[in-house]
Amino acid sequence: MNLAEIETFLTIVNTRSITRTADLLFLSQPTVSHRLTSLENELGFPLVIRNKGHKHVELTAKGADFIAIAERWMSLWKETMELKRNQETLLLTIGCTDSLNIAVFTPLYDKLLNENSSLDLNIQSSHHSSELYGLLSDHNIDIGFVYHKLHYKNIITEKLFEEKLYLIQSDTPAVLSSKIHTDELDPSLELFLSWDDNYQIWHDRWLSTISRPHISADTITLLDRLWKKPGNWMIAPESVILEFARIRPLYISELKNQPPNRVCYKIKHRYPKITGKRAVEFFENALEEYMKVPLKEFPLGEVWKNTD
Repeated sequence: MNLAEIETFLTIVNTRSITRTADLLFLSQPTVSHRLTSLENELGFPLVIRNKGHKHVELTAKGADFIAIAERWMSLWKETMELKRNQETLLLTIGCTDSLNIAVFTPLYDKLLNENSSLDLNIQSSHHSSELYGLLSDHNIDIGFVYHKLHYKNIITEKLFEEKLYLIQSDTPAVLSSKIHTDELDPSLELFLSWDDNYQIWHDRWLSTISRPHISADTITLLDRLWKKPGNWMIAPESVILEFARIRPLYISELKNQPPNRVCYKIKHRYPKITGKRAVEFFENALEEYMKVPLKEFPLGEVWKNTD
């Protein structure tokens, strides 16, 4: 087996078409067929069913079983190439949500990159927590940060920190009090982001039955850009409040019907990739020191801006 044959087979798996595979790989159809036949001859069994006159090919039972082996083969090849390229540098692939990256980890990333020219970071922030477990299980990321604990074989889950959620309003708040119930708020002016599953359940109980939010988004950057009306309000965790308060003055209140705290977990593979093991260890040591610094406290029931 060689890289070209494996790559051709996996492309056929995705396209179910010799013609489409040839187009994607910039090859002729006879070359694609030759690579497939060569792989089948080496394996000793057919991978696809060849039906004349059919545009789409079908996998044999053994062909379907071979997909996982081919994907592992490709993964090992990529890891070998990384090992050759990264003899002098470290590459760390991190899976993390947008709010954690921006509100919690950006200063850590900045510090590591400034102090270590041999470290490269690949930061993925477009995945949900459940997706990150799958990416880590398949070694597509080296370390991840999620909001709920799932039981995955060979994945180690460790609680990193826990934070409380508060109500935030603009510097001209509609409701003035250090402690407010959601019944006192106008739900049509809400800015909403689902911080985790527990918060979503709480929100469905207390707010979603009344009215849908004025704006729903999946990134804190977008919500900040869309925060236009003086009466807008939002429920957010401590770290996000501290980040928002760098940009705009906020009136912060505790909630009488308090939502559950948001818990962040660190996840890593029990058997990390060789190319990522040193980078993970290096990052974890820096992370341990970073998390010892407590979050800055903010006042309740008054307008405040984070000047740090």
